[in-house]
Amino acid sequence: MKPKKTWSWMALALSITALTGCFDGSEDAKQSADAAVQTQDDRLKLAMLLTPRTGLSPLSDDAFKFSRWSVGETLVFLNAEGTLEPKLATEWEQITPNDWRITLREGVMFHDGTKMDASAVANVLDRAANAAPKPRILDGVDWTVKTDGDNAVIVSSKVPDPLLAQRLSSPQLTILAPSAYGENGAINPESTATGPFRLVKLNGSSTATVDRFDGYWGEPAKLAGIDVSFVPDGIARASALRTGEADVVEAIPVSQAPLLDPSMIREVAMPRTNTLYANMNSSVMKDAGMRAAVREALDRQQLIDNVYESRADIGVGLLGPALPWAAKLRQPVAAPVAPSDPEGVEIVLGTYTDRTELPEVAVYLAQQLTEAGFTVKQDVREYSQIEQDALAGKFDLFILSRATMLDLGDPVAYMSSDFTCEGSYNLAQLCDPAIDDAIEAASVLPAGEARQKAIMKAERLILASDAAIPLLHERVIQGESKRVREAISDPRERLIISTQTHLVSSDSAK
Repeated sequence: MKPKKTWSWMALALSITALTGCFDGSEDAKQSADAAVQTQDDRLKLAMLLTPRTGLSPLSDDAFKFSRWSVGETLVFLNAEGTLEPKLATEWEQITPNDWRITLREGVMFHDGTKMDASAVANVLDRAANAAPKPRILDGVDWTVKTDGDNAVIVSSKVPDPLLAQRLSSPQLTILAPSAYGENGAINPESTATGPFRLVKLNGSSTATVDRFDGYWGEPAKLAGIDVSFVPDGIARASALRTGEADVVEAIPVSQAPLLDPSMIREVAMPRTNTLYANMNSSVMKDAGMRAAVREALDRQQLIDNVYESRADIGVGLLGPALPWAAKLRQPVAAPVAPSDPEGVEIVLGTYTDRTELPEVAVYLAQQLTEAGFTVKQDVREYSQIEQDALAGKFDLFILSRATMLDLGDPVAYMSSDFTCEGSYNLAQLCDPAIDDAIEAASVLPAGEARQKAIMKAERLILASDAAIPLLHERVIQGESKRVREAISDPRERLIISTQTHLVSSDSAK
């Protein structure tokens, strides 16, 4: 890869803004009218879907909250087309098959007032590489990091990694100050990142306070701050938007969308698949015929029509319409396993309440499976209360809404995490050497058609196992009050608030 030259912050801001892709031709005129009444010092009220699970540790999925608020930043950034752009790094170059040199942006200050330098960056990358468990983006990755002067680091992978630079875009590799890292692996992200907003305080699993950081290296944020609430109940989130208690709301339930003013709804196709995971170690689902019986019992269209109100697409494969190349390269599973007769055997079906549609999906699936001959017991809880049991394989079947391209703009990390023997998020308890080999073969290829074909070969093997049965592909429905301008509706769920996001007066919003 050729080294990337430094971009101006304005160019980067424009590329971020382009992610919205949802404004009509009158937007320029509306922005001009808003300019005179923009309220520079207003605070935006943001209602989030999932509560923090790890105190906003960047090594977990909590890192995506950090990213969505523009608090945490990474070395590089994936734009809407999946192309790398500069962020805290200005250049990156593969100097040998195993070694990459990353040149850092100068003049960047952490929120605690210390300077970002090569030593601080190496500390972050080294800690992530040696964490237990590793962040998902580093599943199967073995690298070492060393400084190269004050303003560059060398990242060396044990085996050639053609997508190493893309890995550096993951929010799970957010760059934090050395002061964030305490004893025994504890990480405190408060006032230790580099973004245009600073995390002032995380109040457990209820709220967070985020303020504009006036020492930011780039263009300053227009908002004075963000008042974050964690609201797992989808009806409550939608109600907060209707009543003005929230300005921006994540994941409006499809059942609530018709109750809102259409101008307050933004819908975007996203790489997220509602998947039924079958536990390969359970007494029932370890039988391939039983898994096939589950597969044959499903009526996906019923779910889409009755639960998602036609705001979803049928899950033909693990990868949906947000990846146009997937459908073109998909090959059907040859000679799928024939279903067995369930004969009334009892199974436990689990899911969580944080995504409002999933408990209703569970009801419909229970009915469909009962009609097929299973005896179904449901277990539905908040995600934070059920995740540990799901990962421990305590369910026969588990319904999960799963993002398939959170990390690299590429599904390999998701497949490695969910479907390999050593995967850190292997709900299906799947361990098949052929699948491991297929995913490994895809992982070593550079971005392009050959890698895509290898990914689809791995998908076909996973589908053939019936360990993961795709139900449908979701669309993100984001709610925004009429006062909000320039919030980002990002199908990768990495961005929601940018430096350009602002509020206008109530009169202008009418």
